[in-house]
Amino acid sequence: MEIVSGLSLTTNALKVLEKRYLKKNEEGVVIETPGELFRRVARSIASADEKYGKSETVVGDVEEEFNQMLTSLYFLPNSPTLMNAGRRLGQLSACFVLPVDDSMESIFDAVKNTAIIHKSGGGTGFSFSRLRPNGDIVGSTKGISSGPVSFMTVFDTATEAVKQGGTRRGANMGILRVDHPDIINFITCKDDNAKFNNFNISVALSDDFMKAVEEDRSYNLINPRTKKVTDSLKARDVFSLIIEHAWKNGEPGIVFIDRVDASNPTPQIAHIESTNPCGEQPLLPYESCNLGSINLAKMVKTENKTQKMERIKVDWEKLRDITWKAVHFLDNVIDVNKYPLPMIGEMTRANRKIGLGVMGWADMLIQLGVPYNSDTALKLSENVMEFIQKESRNASAAIAEERGTFPNYKGSIYDEKIRLRNATLTTIAPTGTLSIISGCSSGIEPLFAVSYVRTVMEGTKLIEVNPYFEKVAKDRGFWSRELMEKIAEKGSIKEFKEIPDDVKAVFVAAHDITPKEHITMQAAFQKYVDNAVSKTVNFPHEARPKDVEEVYLLAYELGCKGVTVYRDGSREKQVLTKGKKEKKQQAAEVPQKVVPKKRPELIRGSTRLMKTGCGNLYVTINEDANRHPFELFTSMGKAGGCAASQSEAIGRLVSLAFRANLEPEEIIRQLKGISCHEPAWHSGGRILSCSDAIAKALESYRVEGDKGNGDKQKVLMIMGACPECGGAIEREGGCLVCHNCGFTKCG
Repeated sequence: MEIVSGLSLTTNALKVLEKRYLKKNEEGVVIETPGELFRRVARSIASADEKYGKSETVVGDVEEEFNQMLTSLYFLPNSPTLMNAGRRLGQLSACFVLPVDDSMESIFDAVKNTAIIHKSGGGTGFSFSRLRPNGDIVGSTKGISSGPVSFMTVFDTATEAVKQGGTRRGANMGILRVDHPDIINFITCKDDNAKFNNFNISVALSDDFMKAVEEDRSYNLINPRTKKVTDSLKARDVFSLIIEHAWKNGEPGIVFIDRVDASNPTPQIAHIESTNPCGEQPLLPYESCNLGSINLAKMVKTENKTQKMERIKVDWEKLRDITWKAVHFLDNVIDVNKYPLPMIGEMTRANRKIGLGVMGWADMLIQLGVPYNSDTALKLSENVMEFIQKESRNASAAIAEERGTFPNYKGSIYDEKIRLRNATLTTIAPTGTLSIISGCSSGIEPLFAVSYVRTVMEGTKLIEVNPYFEKVAKDRGFWSRELMEKIAEKGSIKEFKEIPDDVKAVFVAAHDITPKEHITMQAAFQKYVDNAVSKTVNFPHEARPKDVEEVYLLAYELGCKGVTVYRDGSREKQVLTKGKKEKKQQAAEVPQKVVPKKRPELIRGSTRLMKTGCGNLYVTINEDANRHPFELFTSMGKAGGCAASQSEAIGRLVSLAFRANLEPEEIIRQLKGISCHEPAWHSGGRILSCSDAIAKALESYRVEGDKGNGDKQKVLMIMGACPECGGAIEREGGCLVCHNCGFTKCG
């Protein structure tokens, strides 16, 4: 840990804050400290108390409470609140759901509103179940509808075109009911890895469908326009298709939609048809929700059992105190928030939903000496989440006494039972970057690794060791640098004989946990969560589709609201398998030399100015007739010298690689991040060297050019590498996270 302005932050936390959260000036230079960020957020959110007649002194006291809670890393709100509170944009919510009705006007209104939300830093969810199926008649023109999957392409393209203020990429959830006539096309729509990279997709499974699976019978497909049956399918065949595709690449996920809508607190307003991008926040059309997470790693205390032995236990009083303060904080966010669309503000204020969850669950278990995959852990998870739900409702009721219930309270499921300020209170969200800032484990996930390799900006490899494990290893005498490096190669400690069995039992990583143990933990938390739980059920590479089926059925049996699975290496395997097949076919042939393509007489391209520590570097990228990069030239503003000659040499080698059909992404990966003694700032980013400048110029070409349009992000994420730093992408909490630089697909 590093102490920064009274804050205990890891080096990685500081890097993530500097890159994504702290204020920067027009030159891209950070002009805010972490302490100033937390003070900015605390002051902004506390100001809502003024609206309810609180004095300046009281508001100041609330600001201090919030600031202490944030700087102690006991609780953090979702990323948009950290980024935007107290700033001009002021959009503080992470989750939105937009309606998509069966008309061209509604579809393109939704596309426009999606762009506005993504620009403000939010993610969006949609149900496409109201759209008429492919081939259905269009009444106004007597033409033929292209169906939901076709229109999803429009949303995906719009998302690709919008960059969320340089801090967060757009993310979408697309949901289709299992009884929609186009369900087969939807299930298979991500077979092509180049499509729908800005979408997570989930199939909405009805109770009737699940019963049809159990009874091995057919079920009806219903045209949403006519409400008439168009066909019927064998339920188990469709279920198997969903399972097969989830086994292949993790999608589609599943949502038990009737169960989700049954817990809708305001059924008199509308039905719930969709969730946010990671599936943990079901919302009505035009609703948004702001989330926050309590750091359970810090909700423990040490007691002296004897003079020689210390006992660590859950600090229930601290957990109660932080729960009440967090509910106050999140309710205030609703009033301070600057909503991207008027109708979103109206619906959000009418229901005042918040989503208080947890992170650092694995860290709490480790400190208590409880194995993640044990009955004790399951019982404790229920106790902890039941306590948070109970206390959050008590806190909400106390606020309601002072400020009133949420406007749509009458007719809600709470009517005449309990007066609440907020229609929902608890959610388990993925905490990708938040857990990095807090220095704790993500959400309710187990450790993603006990030890792993982290690559810093200069390309140096660092071994990161879980601090609790490092302490135990040193206290019990089996710590060594060599052992930590070996563990980093595997991530797990279960195969190391020098580590005691009781330590192995407690320090389990994600792939040490069986899929059934993952889902039982999710179900244990779901019992006391108003909304839903975002969690990834990890499978080993050798898992079979039958294993996925067992988990899906168990999830339904245990009361989960949805499931996201990922089989280790499944997405990467799609790329590798193709290569193996090609090698097998050519095994008997003599290897052919690669001959670079000849240069045509006429070639077109563009030149980019990149500012480096050695002066202006002009990078020219020329294309062949098929718009593929063919050659790269460099010219230094300060002619001559070693820098100019090295840049020219790099340009020649890159050109040779282009003409030999080497993928530009591989070139970018090799050159990006190389540093010299004199870095520079360019277009809000840091240029580490001339090599780095060439890589980033090529990267800009790939993103901005006709062939690019985000291909760099797509290709690297498919292959399991971070699109920003090249580090390993982990799938946890239903999201994609890089623990190296803090990149997350979901925020």
